[in-house]
Amino acid sequence: MGATHEQMTRVQALGYSKWLDEQMAMPASQSRWDWLMAKGFNAIENKNNQAGIDSALWVKLLTSPDTLRQRVTLALSEIVVASLDGFTGAWRAFTGAAYMDILEANAFGNYRTLLQQVTLSPAMGEYLTYRGNAKANPKTGSMPDENYAREILQLFTIGLLKLNPNGTATEQETYTQADISGLARVFTGWDNDLAGGTNDTPDYRKRPMVQVGTKYEPGEKTFLGTTIASGVDAATALNKALDAIFAHPNVAPFVSKQLIQRLVTSNPAKEYVGRVAAVFENNGSGVKGDLKAVVKAILLDQEARSASNLSSTSFGKVREPILRFTAWARAYNATSPSDAWAIGNTSESSSRLGQSPLRSPSVFNFFRPGYVPPALGVVAPEFQIVNESSVVGYANYMQNAISKGIGDVKADYSTLLPLADNVPALVDEINLVLAAGQLSTDTVTLIRNAVASMATGTDTARANRVYAALTLVMASPEFIVQK
Repeated sequence: MGATHEQMTRVQALGYSKWLDEQMAMPASQSRWDWLMAKGFNAIENKNNQAGIDSALWVKLLTSPDTLRQRVTLALSEIVVASLDGFTGAWRAFTGAAYMDILEANAFGNYRTLLQQVTLSPAMGEYLTYRGNAKANPKTGSMPDENYAREILQLFTIGLLKLNPNGTATEQETYTQADISGLARVFTGWDNDLAGGTNDTPDYRKRPMVQVGTKYEPGEKTFLGTTIASGVDAATALNKALDAIFAHPNVAPFVSKQLIQRLVTSNPAKEYVGRVAAVFENNGSGVKGDLKAVVKAILLDQEARSASNLSSTSFGKVREPILRFTAWARAYNATSPSDAWAIGNTSESSSRLGQSPLRSPSVFNFFRPGYVPPALGVVAPEFQIVNESSVVGYANYMQNAISKGIGDVKADYSTLLPLADNVPALVDEINLVLAAGQLSTDTVTLIRNAVASMATGTDTARANRVYAALTLVMASPEFIVQK
């Protein structure tokens, strides 16, 4: 996510566990929803556009003091996926803000609560097309929409194959088409809560969906070995369904492994997954799904903390473009004097980052958790969005951001400029802060030689040395691969 030199020193002073406790105890900063409201994006002319949402997302990622909460929120947004371009109703910016605020509110909460709130969110209702979902109509032959029923199982909770407690897969499928059809009957009748008003203000976009009784399927519903009797009301049926899904033994290893992949390493050992899944299953007090305990287990595990893994070719992960950008912006205290944070949609890969928060191209995220690049032989999800065009696009985008900023979003290099005439010290400082001191000797030498060959003696020349050193470090393999 990114940290300044001073923040790194604080981690060393506190120790990992106490630093995690401190981060988890931090109050949440201004919500994305409230930021949009404060900036006036609730004006009626914004009813049918996305104005403001990219700025609201970026300001949180780049400036919120609760770094760990923001990092986990981003990870959850890539597991329980919704996307701005899939929202179809009014006030799409507020729909996205409300959804990300739900993920943030539950980042250190319980996964079962998260599932409940996500399921009833207008964002997910629109994205996976069950808002307004109606019961079967024998006259027309129409059936309940099965989209959410399928994806909540396949992508958000249990996956396609039954798992061992350590995340290794068996050959047995977790559900059938009949299970999907039965579960889809639960997700009928839910729609926006306009509270007797209209949609001319965005307020309803953060209220949970409510029942429209005429659309609800009151009949029996059978799925995953569970039967909800005919006549059970919609709210009770929903709770029973989510309880049944959450009780499935796959949930702990399935979600735990993906969180490890998002936070630490693409190819966690099965023992690592097993240890974290055990905490997901029981936090020590008999509670399943305690994300605070799970995140601590992930980040404090011996596999995450062992220095011996730094030399392993199977440990670590490609740093996704969003996180490369936040690393730079947070390390050097990027600010937007206008408070506009007009970074915008950075999805375009040939000239921007090739990734932008809450803009996954599909419910399968920017990249699949099991993606194996050709001939590589190991899982590397983030490589799915890496190609020749994206590599050049990222390098050019960061070179421009580092030297000129993005609009009025600019970094503060006051700690680096005094080092510009001492190239080894300059490169070592950037290596430490951005790459955790992991640049190879050869890479350090190449960067030092390139920077030392540049002119010096003026403020402009010193600034150019800093820009070059930053750009070269951020383009290096040792920075792009996080260990």
